[in-house]
Amino acid sequence: MEKKTKNQSHRLCCAPMMDWTDRHCRFFLRLITRRTLLYTEMVTTGAILHGDRDRFLAFDAAEHPLALQLGGSDPAELAACARIAEDWGYDEVNLNVGCPSDRVQNGRFGACLMAEPELVGRCVAAMREATALPVTVKCRIGIDEQDAYEDLLGFVDRVSGIGGCRSFTVHARKAWLQGLSPKQNREIPPLRYGEVHRLKRERPELEIVVNGGLLGLDAALEQLDTVDGAMIGRAAYQDPWCLAEADARVFGEAGPAPTRPEVVERLLPYLEARCAEGVPLKAMTRHILGLFNGLPGARAWRRQLSEAAHLPGAGPAVVERAAAELARRTEGLAA
Repeated sequence: MEKKTKNQSHRLCCAPMMDWTDRHCRFFLRLITRRTLLYTEMVTTGAILHGDRDRFLAFDAAEHPLALQLGGSDPAELAACARIAEDWGYDEVNLNVGCPSDRVQNGRFGACLMAEPELVGRCVAAMREATALPVTVKCRIGIDEQDAYEDLLGFVDRVSGIGGCRSFTVHARKAWLQGLSPKQNREIPPLRYGEVHRLKRERPELEIVVNGGLLGLDAALEQLDTVDGAMIGRAAYQDPWCLAEADARVFGEAGPAPTRPEVVERLLPYLEARCAEGVPLKAMTRHILGLFNGLPGARAWRRQLSEAAHLPGAGPAVVERAAAELARRTEGLAA
C-alpha cells in the first residue's frame, strides 16, 4: 500500500530541472512556499547504485515534501533505487519518461521509453513492489510520429494497467528525439493542453498533472479547473517569487507570505553552514539571482552576486551586502 505524506499534494509542483533544482535551489524555494511539491534533478540509477550517494541524494529536512526523480529502464535497478529513496527519507519516487536529450536516449531512458510502455509498466511495478512510497511517472504527450492522442492514452493505460501507476505528470508538448535539442524540445513543438485535459476526462480515476509552458501561478490555477495538478518549471526558477502566494491561493493556507528580505535573512544561516562544509558560495547564489526580478535594484542585486560570489573566501556577507544595497536603493526611491 503506497503511503501519502501528510502534507504532500500534486496540486502545485516545481519541475525537476537538470542543473537547476539541486538541493540549494530547493532549500531556497522552500523558504518561499511551504506546500509546493519539489523535485530533485533527474538522478540515474547508475549514479545511485555505483556513485557517491551523498552527492546525489542528500537534502535538508526543510525541503519536504520532496520527490526523487529517477532515470533508468532496468526494473531491478529502479526497484533498488526506490528502496534507497525510501531509506533516505524521500516522499515520492518519480520515473522520468520525458527527457529527450541524446545522452538520456543513449542510456535507454527518458522520452524514448514512451515507445516501450510494457517496459515502463514493468519498471513501475517493480518500484511499487520495492517501496511504500508513491511511484509516479512524468512523460510527454508523445514522441516523433507517435503523437496522436490515442498513442498517449494507450501508453497511460498500459503503464497504469501493468504497473499500477495512478499518477502521471504530462508535459503537454511532444518530443522530437532526432533533430531538436532539449532546449528546442521545450519551445518548438506546440503545447497541446487539450490532450492532457481529455486524458483526465477519460481517465478520471487517475491523477493527472499538467506541465509545460506555465508561466506563473495564474496560469497554474487556470489548469486546476480541469486537471488535478500543475507543474511549473523555468518560470519558477527564473522568477521564484511567482510562488510566493502559492500556499494561500493553491492550498488555502492562512497567514501572510514571507517578504523577499525575510527570505534572504532566513537563507543566510543555510549559506553559512554550507560554506563551512566547503560548498562554494556561487553554487548557491546562482539560484537566487531572480529573487528581486521586476523591482528597482534587481539588476544591481544580480550584478553584485555574480561579481562577488566567485571570489576566494566569498561567504554569506556577499549576500548581506547585496541585500543592504538593494534596501538603500529602494528606500531612496520611496523618499
